[in-house]
Parts: sequence; C-alpha cells; structure tokens
Amino acid sequence: MKLISAISTLARGALVAAGLALGLSAAQAQEKVTIQIDGAAVPYYLPMFVADHYGYFEEAGLEVEFLYANAADILNNIAAGNVQFGFPNGDAVISARANGLPVKVIHSTYQRGIGAVLFKNASGIETPADLEGKKVAVTSYGSPNYIQLQVMMAQAGKSVDDVNVEIVGTGAILDALKADQVDAIVFSMLRYYALQAEGVDVGMIASDDYLPSKGNVLVTSEAYLGSNPEQVKGFITALDKALRHIVDGDVATEVAMAIKEYSPTFAGQEELVTEIIEEVFVKTLWQSEDTTANGFGYGNLESWQTTIDTALEYEAIPEKFDAADLVVEKPSEL
Repeated sequence: MKLISAISTLARGALVAAGLALGLSAAQAQEKVTIQIDGAAVPYYLPMFVADHYGYFEEAGLEVEFLYANAADILNNIAAGNVQFGFPNGDAVISARANGLPVKVIHSTYQRGIGAVLFKNASGIETPADLEGKKVAVTSYGSPNYIQLQVMMAQAGKSVDDVNVEIVGTGAILDALKADQVDAIVFSMLRYYALQAEGVDVGMIASDDYLPSKGNVLVTSEAYLGSNPEQVKGFITALDKALRHIVDGDVATEVAMAIKEYSPTFAGQEELVTEIIEEVFVKTLWQSEDTTANGFGYGNLESWQTTIDTALEYEAIPEKFDAADLVVEKPSEL
C-alpha cells in the first residue's frame, strides 16, 4: 500500500509539474510589446482599443502596452529600440526617414491626411483662391499644414505670399477662428465637426485633395522588422481584424466602450465622436479604393512619393528618398 501511495504521489507531482510547464509555455507565448501613440488617449484611436479589448492582440500572441508621446519622440524611440511599434503622423515619419532614422511604415492605416482649411461660411471662402488677402492661421511655419497651404495656393495659380499668414498656437487656433481674429485656419478636419457641434457655421477644404498625405500610420524599426517578423505580422493581423470589426459592426457601441475604458476624458461626447468615426474614419481614412483592392493599410507608393517630393520641394526635408525604402506596400504579405 505504501508503494502504491508513493507511486500515486509521484504521479500527482508529475501532473502538477506538467501543468506548471504548460502554464509557463502559455505565458511565454504572449510577447510583451509597446506601442507609442501620437498625442493622448483619444477615442479616435479606436482600432487599437478594439484590438486590445476583444483580445485580437492576445490571439496574435501579443501583450500590448499603450504609451503616448509626440511624433518626434515616438520616432526617436522606435529607431533606438526603446519601443517596438509607433503610431505617429505620416508627415513626421517622412521627416524622420529623410534625417536618417531607420524607421519603416508597415501599415498605412490612414489612407489620407486629416489637414483642412476651416472657415466660417459667412467669409465667402469656397476655394483656395478665395484665401487671397485673407488672414489664415497655421500653428507654425514648419508644420505640415503650412506646406499644405503653400501647395493649395500654388495650384490655384497664386502664392502663399498672397495670404496674410498668422502663427497661432494649437490651443488658441480654434478660438481665433471663432472670434473672427482670422478668416481661416489650416488645421485638423476633425475640428470641423466639433465646431459644427458648437453651432459655428463652418466650411472646409480638405488639404488632401491638393496634396496627398497620410495621417497616423503604424511604424517599427528596420531592425525589429528584420528580427521579429512574427510579432510584426501578428500586430498587423490584430489591427486589421479590429478595423473590420468596426467597419462591419456598430460604431456607437465601440465608441462607448473606448471612451469608458481607454479615454474617459471624452465622456459625454459619444455622439459627436461616433459621427466623426462614421463620417471621416470609416468612409475616407481607413478605407479607400486601394484598401478595397489590397486590404487595410495598403501603402500606395506613388502617393507616398508625391508627399516626399513635395516636402523636399518646400524644404521640409533635407533630401529625397524612395518611398519604397520607407513604406511596406502590402502589409498582408509581410
């Protein structure tokens, strides 16, 4: 009996050890990675939050931590290997690459830029040519929005010198328009909806109709892409699954979830955010003719090259480079 008991004890011990080993393997299967996102925790980063909330990252073998910073810091951290993934604005990525940082766009998440000229409809502005002689605010002469203004005016057969450009800080630029201190601002198209919600009768000219650009895109370093292809592929797969979940699902439900769990400072703005997600992100940012043919995140190299060449023309970057060196054209084929 003692022998049988001893054997049973050993058997139980072996089973426990095997269970612990299996548990350890499961834990090891979840690779911890960090993504640094441009700005702050806002509900417009909905695909990231959906991928996390519904376990799409976990299904891909990833445990993802969200951090927030400005685009320049994100790209420096990516290049240095301090974080594995970043989600900055495409204009900043072009600048980083032109200045020698070994960053790679692995998913052109936003198919368009979100810059726009915003103005009160009472101003009589309808086209870029109508900005001649008007006071137009930008946040800085080095901002992508200033380049967009230059290109718009050039395509209208005029010059940015025909506009009375004023520099107004990010925190004050909307108030400058509302108070009629300026006739127009070149800023984010998302603010068009916020102004409308406040009862301001505003119009909008999308910058992307004149200069193709990209909003937020998923980036990593060349080194991480080369040494961790499965993690990169897993992140992209989870992001694509989240985008499909939102596009085919109930946007209002997902917005409510994201505000409650990830961006509580937007509590009470669920209706406005839902409208913006449905009208801007679903219809024009996350999806395009290119994504219909090639899947989410498709990197149109011709479009990227146009933006790169324009940045060089207006001396926003020091030298030209090939878009193919920066952008993965078909993320699904990584």
